[in-house]
Amino acid sequence: MSAQSFTGTFTTYWLDQPEHHLWLREQTHQLIAFGKAARLPDGGFGWLDEQGRLDNACRPQTLVTARMTHVYALAALQGIPGAAALVDHGLKALTTLFHDDEAGGWFSEVQEPGASDTKEAYLHAFVGLAAASATQAGRPGAHELLNDACHIIDTHFWSDDEGAMRENSDRFWTEGEAYRGANSNMHSVEAFLAIADALNAPAWRHRALSIAERLIHDNARQAGYHVIEHFDDAWQPLRDYNQDKPGDPFRPYGVTPGHGLEWSRLLINLEAALLKNEGTAPDWLARDAAALFDAALAGWSADGAPGMVYTLDWAQQPVVHERMHWVMAEGVCTAAALLARTGHAVYEHWYRTFWDYIDLYLIDRHHGSWHHELDRYNQPSTTVWSGKPDIYHALQATLFPRLPQAPTAAQWLKRHPETLR
Repeated sequence: MSAQSFTGTFTTYWLDQPEHHLWLREQTHQLIAFGKAARLPDGGFGWLDEQGRLDNACRPQTLVTARMTHVYALAALQGIPGAAALVDHGLKALTTLFHDDEAGGWFSEVQEPGASDTKEAYLHAFVGLAAASATQAGRPGAHELLNDACHIIDTHFWSDDEGAMRENSDRFWTEGEAYRGANSNMHSVEAFLAIADALNAPAWRHRALSIAERLIHDNARQAGYHVIEHFDDAWQPLRDYNQDKPGDPFRPYGVTPGHGLEWSRLLINLEAALLKNEGTAPDWLARDAAALFDAALAGWSADGAPGMVYTLDWAQQPVVHERMHWVMAEGVCTAAALLARTGHAVYEHWYRTFWDYIDLYLIDRHHGSWHHELDRYNQPSTTVWSGKPDIYHALQATLFPRLPQAPTAAQWLKRHPETLR
């Protein structure tokens, strides 16, 4: 079913019902409690397995640490005991354990034999997000970390000429890959909105708009609002990229419907941020957001079973049938955002549909958190992801529908702590 084909009505919306808010709060608290087991005694946060135990086979990663620092900053802003100490624990690791003191920036993992020393835009966006949220939470050292992250992004990743982010570099910033990615730029939009709020710096919001215009209004619009994920360094689409590795966790082949949902929500956030802070926003942001949502629905039950497949080919046929938890998390956030923006009942339909799916298949009531991956029959799977690495996507799904589209969550919770009572 496409968004346009829905003709139903509702007498009430879930987000108008106190019991739904109570259910969301309960899910938030359960996820926050689950994630505490990821704290590593030597610094940062580790990878949790399916049962919520630390997976010692996984080297400590900056990505997991940054995401967990961000979500515990949101928890601290809600007044949840123990959260502030976990934010400080994450900040310390980002400042020391994962930081490259010689060349600047952040390694993707603890530097041990065999570890990569490539500097990734995707990763640095999450460091910026974590630092911005921790700054809003008033944690010691967060503002300094945020300034450092902004300096590295400014100096080594942001391209004024391209109006977007370069993908990566070697350790000493001398050579980068001849590749540009939509995924790293998408999460840069997320980070830049948070940075703009934390530093009261509108330039970061303008950068987010520049990225969205290139990736979505220019490229995705020409592809029927199916997000083109891969480009060369001249921004020419690479539609066959990773055709031999279709299930790559960060650079899969073809169309990733979940990213269409995520971009859709970010465009609504961006529009709201621009309107709130500058009084004007391009009218294409809301139109493109709705079109992205509709195009992403091509992945829903694409193989005949409930759920959103991970990837499609360019003829909209399933390639990787696995269902990722983050896709449904983004689905509920996006449906809620579009419902708030438009009032159209179709988005209430999808908000309910996505939560019903999450409740039935993804929430793990035995071991906690959500299954991060299901197979085409909606059974737990480990084809692309193993274990339950972090609570970032799931936590935001339980929180964002209860908040306005702007400012970003950390700033809203800082200014309006009574919101979630």
